[in-house]
Amino acid sequence: MKTIKIWDPLVRAIHWTLVVCVISNFALKEGGDALHHWLGYIAAGAVILRVLWGFVGTRHARFADFFPTSSRLVPYLNALVRRQEPRMLGHNPAAAVMMLTLMALVLALGVTGFLLGTDTFWGDDLMKGIHEWTANVLIGLVGLHALAAVVESIRHRENLVWSMITGKKRE
Repeated sequence: MKTIKIWDPLVRAIHWTLVVCVISNFALKEGGDALHHWLGYIAAGAVILRVLWGFVGTRHARFADFFPTSSRLVPYLNALVRRQEPRMLGHNPAAAVMMLTLMALVLALGVTGFLLGTDTFWGDDLMKGIHEWTANVLIGLVGLHALAAVVESIRHRENLVWSMITGKKRE
């Protein structure tokens, strides 16, 4: 089977950094813990780096390659409903929506987490609630993202998790 390099090392490093940070921080859940804070800052920094890389990175890392415009998303979703969606080398439009949503949630967690440490929002129940709600939504969508990767791997006969480790997919 012939393979092609799709995911560059930075995309893969950011992906796995986020996996470790998000899962670890959800497991910790202790807002006052220094490790929790640092993992949150690392995750937010990784997302900021990924956004920058989305403009200057390699072909499949660039937003121009996968940004889910309506002209890309609607036909893809229609094909998906009919179970006739095309296999794509980079992100499919639905995956792109998920990826952008996950990144926005990580950034929102970073901002709300930072604000909880300021004098203005220290102990603020509303901000705590927003932070916790965002974390719960993130974890739910992470689970959906992982499930979708498994389902798509089966449907397209391609190990998408392995491709995010090696950077390669079948041609």
